[in-house]
Amino acid sequence: MYTRRSVLFGGAGLLAALGATGVVRAGAKSAGAETFEVTKTDAEWRALLSPAAYRVLRREGTEPAFTSPLDHEKRAGTFSCAGCGLPLFSSKTKYDSGTGWPSFWRPLANAVRTKPDRSHGWVRTEVHCRRCGGHLGHVFKDGPRPTGLRYCINGLSLTFTPAKA
Repeated sequence: MYTRRSVLFGGAGLLAALGATGVVRAGAKSAGAETFEVTKTDAEWRALLSPAAYRVLRREGTEPAFTSPLDHEKRAGTFSCAGCGLPLFSSKTKYDSGTGWPSFWRPLANAVRTKPDRSHGWVRTEVHCRRCGGHLGHVFKDGPRPTGLRYCINGLSLTFTPAKA
């Protein structure tokens, strides 16, 4: 019998293995045919981002579970897109989902967009930055109140700015 936990952690192990080997969907491009305010050539993105952040943000990769320091970030502040700097999530909506990735129950207003992701044989909802199209992660309907949503976000796709004292 499959439980939510066995699926999450079994899937996390598989995703971690895939992430560790750098396997991503062939020809993946963030957010399909949408247009974005911030656009760069592939060479410009590669120069701007670390290889790991490039693989996540621009090739829809997944970082290994339990590897992001941002999963354990507890300070007040703002999580922004590592590609373009757009503020995406407030620390006020962050929570520990136990999945190994930073999780939030709501993004900031007009920060993210979503699209269907059928890459693993079932439909998930991909989350990407509305300004640069960078792949952030996925949103699931198993989060806490008040939204019931879990925005499961790759730490490599984010930067964190602590709130000013």
